Amino acid sequence: MPQLIRIISRSSPLALWQTNYIKDLLNKLYSHLKIEIIGITTTGDSILDRSLDKIGGKGLFTKELEVALLNGSADLAVHSAKDLPAVLPTEFMLSGFLVREDARDVFVAKLYSSLDDLPNGAVIGTSSSRRAMLLHRYYPHCQIKLLRGNIHTRLKKLNDGEYDGIVLAAAGLNRLGLSQLIKQYLNKAQFIPSIGQGALAIELLKNNTELYNLVDILKDADTDIAIKTEREVGRILQAGCSVPIAAHAWFEHGLLHLKSCIYDKHKGISCEFYGSSVREEYLNLATNCANELLAQGANIILEKYKG
Repeated sequence: MPQLIRIISRSSPLALWQTNYIKDLLNKLYSHLKIEIIGITTTGDSILDRSLDKIGGKGLFTKELEVALLNGSADLAVHSAKDLPAVLPTEFMLSGFLVREDARDVFVAKLYSSLDDLPNGAVIGTSSSRRAMLLHRYYPHCQIKLLRGNIHTRLKKLNDGEYDGIVLAAAGLNRLGLSQLIKQYLNKAQFIPSIGQGALAIELLKNNTELYNLVDILKDADTDIAIKTEREVGRILQAGCSVPIAAHAWFEHGLLHLKSCIYDKHKGISCEFYGSSVREEYLNLATNCANELLAQGANIILEKYKG
């Protein structure tokens, strides 16, 4: 068993909170371990005036962390699961996903209590193509404006009056002790969360089985299956970061449920899926979801985002 583990993370307050959370869990299990945290600023954190798909996608939050794993300067990388591409480079693997936080989107504003209160022309900030898709669908009278940066940066822009409201993940605000700012929790039946939203992922080199066995004990069995189901939908559809797809899986009454959607307002295409299965059939459930979305025309939407 190793005596020292070096964990690399983005240096944003939320990313460091998440990494320290995992460090504390490991210290409770393995009191002899010395754990060091290495915080870095990724390209995705540095370039804030363009959407992710314009500068290279979600990999901008992960590639530089993976370089540290490859060159041996770090042993583990901690990510928000929603930041991971659907398919990892072949050198890497994920340990089981930790118990999921609240996966919902939330609305934060200074003057308004909910999205329904926003007047015509109100400006809503988001960096997510999925959230933009859903906002265009359910609140077409509002303007959607790009909002990048860490949570505190986004809140400052809201407070400075650049936006009438912003949509964020509940998990991030909860983890940073900012849940009191939430004005509205958005209904998951309409605002289906993104793949992996609310869950934490630990990445390591594929051949490091000793370290994998050491950290995989942190996984939550239900969350692990749910996130794998969502990620399989993304993998089959080859959905990169720019694709506005929503997919959320959860357990209820002993069954695994999956809800997914993708819309295109310009082409007038609306693709939706809801299904359930027993735990062991999670890959089949994901396949059925992807096939049903394609049958409804998702391939036409996906074609826009290739190349």
